Parts: sequence; structure tokens; C-alpha cells
Amino acid sequence: MGKYFRSFEKLISAIVDIMLAILVVLVLVVMAEAIYKIITYVIPLTKVSDLSFLIEEIATLFILLEIILMLLRYVKEGHHIPVRYLILISITAILRELLLAQGKGLETLFLALAILVLIFVLQALEKLKSFHSSKDI
Repeated sequence: MGKYFRSFEKLISAIVDIMLAILVVLVLVVMAEAIYKIITYVIPLTKVSDLSFLIEEIATLFILLEIILMLLRYVKEGHHIPVRYLILISITAILRELLLAQGKGLETLFLALAILVLIFVLQALEKLKSFHSSKDI
């Protein structure tokens, strides 16, 4: 019975790895499209709205890069994503929204508070040694 379970586990792991590889390729395609948009539409910078679009596209590129790095880390860590990494990606996504929230004072305040809460959680987990394995202590 254990032999069948291990075979099934390896099969599922291989399927997950293949799906992750497809996801990485799709994210790379979206990144290439964003770079193309930046080069063709924004580089001339004829209007102020183009500058806003440029900031939005660059922020999107950084989030897509973080997604690729998270997926690679997920595979390297044996199909486990560290909590610290998830919190940092959340902060990056919130910062992107903060950059794009123009003229929305209350929304900006809430996003800043969300970042502050995530930083406090990150610090609390660090103080509790949640990010260290038993070998490190």
C-alpha cells in the first residue's frame, strides 16, 4: 500500500511541477507583452497619462517578477512557500496599488495601514523565531 501511495505522490508532484512550469511560461509571456507596451506606447511620453501608464506597467512587471520568483522558490523548497515570502509579496502588491491610487485619500490610508500591519506581523514572527528551523537555533 505504501508503495502505491509513494508512486501516486510522485505522480501528483510531477503534475504540479508541470503546471507550475506552464504558469511561469504564461507569466513570462505577460511580462514580454508589458515590456512591448512600454516600448511602443509609453517611451515617447507625449502626455502625463502616459507617465501614469508607465508607472503602472513597471509596477506590474515587478509583481510578475515576484510571482516567478515565488514559484521557483516553491519548487526549490519542496513545494512549500515560506510565510515570510508570502508577506513580502503581499507588501509588494499593496505598494503597487498604493502607487496607482491617485487622489483616493481614504484608500491610500487603508493601504498604508495594511502595509504597517504586515510589517508588524513580519517582525513578530521574526522575534518568535518562526522563520528559523530547529537546526538554526
